[in-house]
Amino acid sequence: MAGQDVGAGQLLLAEYQSVKDEQKARIGFRDNLLYVTLAVVAAVAAAAAQAGQTAMLLALPPVCVVLGWTYLVNDEKISAVGRYVRQELGPRLAELAGTDAAFRWETYHRGDARRVSRKIVQCVVDLLAFCVVPLAALAVYWCGGQVTTGLLALSLAEAAAVTGLGVFVVRYALPFGSGGA
Repeated sequence: MAGQDVGAGQLLLAEYQSVKDEQKARIGFRDNLLYVTLAVVAAVAAAAAQAGQTAMLLALPPVCVVLGWTYLVNDEKISAVGRYVRQELGPRLAELAGTDAAFRWETYHRGDARRVSRKIVQCVVDLLAFCVVPLAALAVYWCGGQVTTGLLALSLAEAAAVTGLGVFVVRYALPFGSGGA
């Protein structure tokens, strides 16, 4: 590009492509975290059942919290990219182009009549995968008859961490929360 002028519109389009590439990569990573979580849950549950050791289920809450938090952070960044395109890049590029709007898809798809129901179902799925499953594992441990004082204390701390994650999952799902895209 030596000797060529780079216009503001070209810069905005390059920035758009860059943030959309980041969003695309984060979507793939985020979505794979659900599959990883399911695989870990199945592996730990099978190992615990085969060994007859319910204490092995105590591995699930920290794994689910880490994977769930990573999922949530990526989901929030995906939403942040969308907000940035809608609120910053789109209006700036539209102004430069002398048109009323740019990147219409960024707002169009948000008007779908089933969007709210999809967001609710997604919140339920996230809660099931990252919170209900590890809490169920803790309940199995507590009811399994192999509870020791040290592991009970650990399991209660794990329950608190999972519950905290659940609060963030719901908070980010709400349209007026931190994430709500």
